[in-house]
Amino acid sequence: MLAVSIERDAIRIGERFRITFQRTLRIPHDGRAYALPPGLGRLPILPVADYADRVPAPWREQGGAFIPMRQSEALWLGFHAAAWKPNAVKIAVGGVNALTGRHDDSFLQADPQDYLVCPNQPWIDGIHTGDGSIRQFVPLPLRLSRSAAAAIAGAEPVECLQIMVFEPNPGRFPDEPPIRSDRRRVATAVPRPDPVTTGLGAGAIMSQKIYPDSYGVDTWEQANQGRVLVHIVNSDEFCAITGREAPITPIDASTYTRYGLPWLDVYDESTRDSWPCDTFTAGISSRVRAEIFAC
Repeated sequence: MLAVSIERDAIRIGERFRITFQRTLRIPHDGRAYALPPGLGRLPILPVADYADRVPAPWREQGGAFIPMRQSEALWLGFHAAAWKPNAVKIAVGGVNALTGRHDDSFLQADPQDYLVCPNQPWIDGIHTGDGSIRQFVPLPLRLSRSAAAAIAGAEPVECLQIMVFEPNPGRFPDEPPIRSDRRRVATAVPRPDPVTTGLGAGAIMSQKIYPDSYGVDTWEQANQGRVLVHIVNSDEFCAITGREAPITPIDASTYTRYGLPWLDVYDESTRDSWPCDTFTAGISSRVRAEIFAC
């Protein structure tokens, strides 16, 4: 099994692969076409083990990490891998494969392809819906159950991401990075989104290609894998777990205006009626956390 390490703003799986979780703006469901939303920095990553006495019981058994997101944010996943020795990567949301929409398992499937090849695939912005498009990853609305959130938002509220990374079969690629004539190793480029090649469709459907595996499914050593679960929590849930306010986001109404996107009232968490975080350390934390995680 590949080793998994949780860093401040990235998760490393194996020797070469890292994944980052990037903030962006939410695309509204109004039938209009919009320019590509910008990348606005990496989201922080917190290990579940650091809050074992406060997280739901299933989290303690599964381990992994959690990421705070505010209502004004959407998410895309950035993949950082070595071109000289790529990895196969599976992404599942709530047990459903993000590429096929089918129940996820621990094996790579070729027809239909249920995995990505990285760094060939530099990023993914949401659930693949077919015809070269995806539906954005967005956080859950505050105080709503997850099933209600899915119906109301019309997008894909992210409860838990499962990320699985597979190594290639021995001998398929070099074991060491290539060395240039001046004896310096060739650095692996860090992929970044390109607004020219990733356009948007109408509403919250974003155009995005999922690249086919040019190496073939037999390239990957399916028993040599590493996996991690990443929970996405909204600001109420983050407060319940950590006892402090969710991290400040660089995204506000002026950010949406600057990029020509509408700001919705539900994005403004500072004006809602909510309890203070110190209630979670005043003897009623168990009851309040039970309310939040009941769904």
